[in-house]
Amino acid sequence: MKEDLRSGDEARAERLVRIGQPPRNRSEAMRKLVWVLPWLVFLASPAQDLASGHHTTGATAAGWAGLTAFVGIYLTIVFRSMGRPYRGGIVTAAIVVEATLAVTLAFTLGGSWFGLFVYVSVMCGVTFPLRIAYLTIPLTTAAMMLAGWYVHDMDEAWGLFLVVLLVGFSMTGVRQLVATTIELRKARATVAQLAANEERLRLARDLHDLLGHSLSLITLKSELAGRMLPDHPDKAAQQVSDIEQVSRQALVDVREAVTGYRRPRLAAELAGAQVALTAAAVTAEVPADPDLAGVPDDGEAALAWALREAITNVVRHSGASVCTVELLRRQTLDGPVLELAVEDNGSGGSGKGPGNGLTGLTERLEKAGGTLEAGRAKRGFRLVARVPLDSGMAVGSGA
Repeated sequence: MKEDLRSGDEARAERLVRIGQPPRNRSEAMRKLVWVLPWLVFLASPAQDLASGHHTTGATAAGWAGLTAFVGIYLTIVFRSMGRPYRGGIVTAAIVVEATLAVTLAFTLGGSWFGLFVYVSVMCGVTFPLRIAYLTIPLTTAAMMLAGWYVHDMDEAWGLFLVVLLVGFSMTGVRQLVATTIELRKARATVAQLAANEERLRLARDLHDLLGHSLSLITLKSELAGRMLPDHPDKAAQQVSDIEQVSRQALVDVREAVTGYRRPRLAAELAGAQVALTAAAVTAEVPADPDLAGVPDDGEAALAWALREAITNVVRHSGASVCTVELLRRQTLDGPVLELAVEDNGSGGSGKGPGNGLTGLTERLEKAGGTLEAGRAKRGFRLVARVPLDSGMAVGSGA
């Protein structure tokens, strides 16, 4: 279940990163087209101006040609290289042409064409390096204001002043967001790889410590038994008996190690709970750095199983929108305990008594010397699991 939730989270992250890259297939091209097309609303005013018949035939033809060229260049630069601009001077040349067309058309055909400066500002914000974008966006706004003064249409210019200025800077913010997302994904992949490498090294060290000495001793005694067998069968039999004892102890050690590897860890379950709840659109409050000093291994494993079961119920069955996880140290009449509380604002289950999951948790906690309480709360469902701490540990209220 958690793997499915993580895969959904990964898919959303992947779609966010693809916003800043050229489309790989028709589906991505259509999504990008849907994202780009609404911005063409500012072309309605120039198109209406040309269709109104206020200009001469030559001016109208030149206007349509200029508008077509402007839109074609804009879509080529912004749509095809969004977040990854063309190399060299292609982008600079394209934006210079776009700015020239915007100024020329606005100066000659009037204030209805001021919307073209919005697209020039967008191109500056999307394609230029940040330092250049921060300079060219105000220059684009100033050019529009100059055109408004020239054609005596300052009302139209002032109406688009903030749009031209802010839309360019907003696109620089989108670029930085995409770049940050890409860097975070790379960093997360690096951390995961490093963690996997560290885990492999730990396993290698444990296997060497567990089996290295035992296998070496078995090999040595096997060689001794082989040499003693013809002349000293009684001594060879003693070596074989020693080999059997060493082998049995090695088997016990391996089984204990495997049991430790399989035992769930509470810190890992807390991190997984945060991911699972977030992916399920549940507002989560989960302790990030739990203090597990003095918690016996069996008790920690029991709490980890309780947390896993509780989060699974919240995500699958409760319909909750908020879930709070608390980890507290308490002093009781029976001694210090570590208490795990999971509370949500959902439906609280079917109300037909404890299910198999809660029954199994109760038995698991009892084996670890702990207790389980579960039932409806004022605004949902609450599960509380407790395990005993070492008697020498101080009890606080922090998690």
